[in-house]
Amino acid sequence: MMGLIIWFSRIIGIPFGTCVGSYDRSLLSVQKQKALFVFGDSLFDPGNNNYINTTTEFQANWSPYGESLFNPPTGRFCDGRLIPDFIAGYAELPLVPSYFEIGKDHFVHGVNFASGGASCLDETFRGFVIDLKTQLKYFKKVTKDLKKKFGRKKSKQLLSNAVYVFSAGNNDYFNFNATYPKHEYANMVIGNLTSVIKGIYKEGGRKFVILSLGPLGCTPGSRALKNGNCIQQLTTLAKIHNSALAKMLKQLEQQLLGFKYSLFDFFKVASERINDPSKYGFKTSKSACCGTDPFRGIYSCGGKRQVKEYKLCKNVKDYLFFDSGHLTEMAYKQVAELLWNGTVDVIQPYNLKSFFHLPA
Repeated sequence: MMGLIIWFSRIIGIPFGTCVGSYDRSLLSVQKQKALFVFGDSLFDPGNNNYINTTTEFQANWSPYGESLFNPPTGRFCDGRLIPDFIAGYAELPLVPSYFEIGKDHFVHGVNFASGGASCLDETFRGFVIDLKTQLKYFKKVTKDLKKKFGRKKSKQLLSNAVYVFSAGNNDYFNFNATYPKHEYANMVIGNLTSVIKGIYKEGGRKFVILSLGPLGCTPGSRALKNGNCIQQLTTLAKIHNSALAKMLKQLEQQLLGFKYSLFDFFKVASERINDPSKYGFKTSKSACCGTDPFRGIYSCGGKRQVKEYKLCKNVKDYLFFDSGHLTEMAYKQVAELLWNGTVDVIQPYNLKSFFHLPA
């Protein structure tokens, strides 16, 4: 059941402790400095939930998570790297550290604030995750430290040049409050996301990348509850959200001077792979690599959660999903490649390759 709720929820050779601290402050050229700030849920969480008071339902810092690359596991809800890890590599940045691992200087190239189970609405999993508003609060602490180290002018330049990427809203719809009409509920979710984006803008952020929601009702966790079929109500909620998201971003572009955005059609990209997995190198999209029957859609991977029994596939590269609701490293790499240099049918008005070089 928890697999339905938590959805989609190191660059090799560069350890966390050395990835961003070894720079010469006197030579730091913030005019050319690239940085990536990451916000969101388990799609992006590099292990922030390892450091908060939560339950194993919202953590993944045990085997077989990370098995394809990380030993020991980092807390990523995947067998290996996540989308921000690949993006950092394409941008020639060190691995973006989690907020709780930045130390004194490890934030010049960006920070990852994402938290598995995080939401736009404060009440979704309250007390167990780092919700989006709290992630904004942490970001403000980082900007304060930047100003102390480099002064207001240089830190402003760094923040305006940086790219801010979001995966948010998934958990709000898995935890949908049916007492609200669907469109009203979506507007509440979008309203809170808008507030956070405006908060980052106020601190100096100008370039925002937002992932739309995927087809929420077609994860292995959803199929396990529907005898192998997709739960259409969840996917409908995702479509309503995505429509409102596109309108919101256009409005902000008109309202906020210098605001630039790029919207990635994760719904389309995920749907294509779910509907025709073999076209993209996968053998199945209905079953997960790790979990328990049916479809390994029970959220039990690693045996540390409520359900202890689980099975692990022999070849993770055959699978689109690693567990009941999270993609495999191979799938995340495909998504990241499209984010980086995709065309307007999946990302617009800019892909990340052009976005990073776009003047603030």
